[in-house]
Amino acid sequence: MIDSNVVIDYLSGDISKKGKLFMDKLINNVPNISVITKIEVLGFKTTEKAYSLLEYFMDDSIIIGLSNEIVEQTIEIRKEHKIKTPDAIIAATALQNNFTLLTNDARGFKNIKNLDLLNPHEI
Repeated sequence: MIDSNVVIDYLSGDISKKGKLFMDKLINNVPNISVITKIEVLGFKTTEKAYSLLEYFMDDSIIIGLSNEIVEQTIEIRKEHKIKTPDAIIAATALQNNFTLLTNDARGFKNIKNLDLLNPHEI
């Protein structure tokens, strides 16, 4: 599952060559993202051209909404860790779906038990 910061870095070309190749393969297999990532990415004011690219990416992604299980796991994560609600939702979504979370903000997620993290910038 892809975090907001990785979506933006990938689409803006701000990623290493190896990271880009890794992401290209992932994107070609239909990426998974949280509804929170969609909100965060499309919620930034940008140029019309950039927004169209972001919308196209979203249209080609599987957007995972908030199930009751994700909400309950988010609550537990917030009780145990000092983490922003959007990040807790993204973590809970990854955990509930047994996904590795691709993020360049491992620091914010590193203490969440059983959450697998991968930073495409470090590939």
